[in-house]
Amino acid sequence: MDQIHLMTVFVAVGEGQSFAAAARRLDLSPAAVTRAISALEDRLGVKLLMRTTRSVRLTEAGRRYLDDARNILASIAEANEAAAGVNAAPRGNLSVTASVLFGKTYVTPCIVEFLDAYPEVEVSAVFLDRLVNLMDEGIDVAVRIGHLPDSSLRALRVGQVRRVLCASPAYLERHGTPEHPADLLRHTLIAATGISPRAEWKFGALEDPTMVRASPRLTVNSNDAAIEATVAGLGICRLLSYMIADHVADGRLRIVLPDYEESPWPVHVLHRESKYGSSKVRHFIDLLAARLRSHPELS
Repeated sequence: MDQIHLMTVFVAVGEGQSFAAAARRLDLSPAAVTRAISALEDRLGVKLLMRTTRSVRLTEAGRRYLDDARNILASIAEANEAAAGVNAAPRGNLSVTASVLFGKTYVTPCIVEFLDAYPEVEVSAVFLDRLVNLMDEGIDVAVRIGHLPDSSLRALRVGQVRRVLCASPAYLERHGTPEHPADLLRHTLIAATGISPRAEWKFGALEDPTMVRASPRLTVNSNDAAIEATVAGLGICRLLSYMIADHVADGRLRIVLPDYEESPWPVHVLHRESKYGSSKVRHFIDLLAARLRSHPELS
């Protein structure tokens, strides 16, 4: 049997953990799926799946081969798309991830514009305040805020944001405005764990930082909740500048200690390393990068 066909069948079985589900997905008979898996295991000389009457499980070799086979099939699909013409209209499913507020504020408008322009594309958007592994979760494009570790992913810098302290005018009128990071020890603090995961808050230049051991009165894992509590006047919170740009512009919040801010955090668009460029990924990154670079809050 053709190697690509055998890989395709194996990936369908491995992802669904089911021969019957793979048969439905590929429009094959269950017997054809069974024959393909047996042929692949015979060709490789290794057991890829542990099968019982009730379950299908990947062996250790099967887990490694599933990752490799998925990458190979994705490269083949992208190579075919590239060969069909670099100007071919994008089509198929595109998966995108970003943090919740950034996705809502900046990425969703780009997705809507992209879908309006390319009617043969469907987009799956995953907005979470955690790092999503592009390879493990099959994501095509991600927006990341912060310094990037070395990886096999391609990164395109599209802007920057600041980590800022803010408070409501009412809170500052009642308690005064801090003039030095050490003054924060006398204030009520709000911590958003995604922005300030550690108890020590760092200020100033990287080579000579000022450290303050914060004792937040309120700690939340939701940036929205942290913003609401800050606007309500509970205390001083550390957030990213884009999150509160509208609140600062309309006077609901004020920036505190701007002279002690750290260096800005970069914003990157990431996508999986590939020898060939997928039309849908390429077009979406072009649109997303252009729109993000045009936002004053990200410059």
